[in-house]
Amino acid sequence: MTLQNIGQTIAHTRKRKKITQASLAASLGMSRATVSGIENGTVSEIGIRKVLSVCAALGLELVAQEKTRRPTLQQLMKEQSDA
Repeated sequence: MTLQNIGQTIAHTRKRKKITQASLAASLGMSRATVSGIENGTVSEIGIRKVLSVCAALGLELVAQEKTRRPTLQQLMKEQSDA
């Protein structure tokens, strides 16, 4: 998952909960521009604590997991034929 994906998830969840960027930012003591930058993936440097705070405020969980390899076309075709 990329920072852009995380930002999109944050934006989607915030909008679904009908929370504005400004009110979310104010509740966390950060600027609306910072929240916008996180959501758009345009913030040049962001601390993990800020991202975790935004996630927590929206009821999201940020999870680190071991990166897995994408399946090959042959593996996907075999899975489909086995099903």
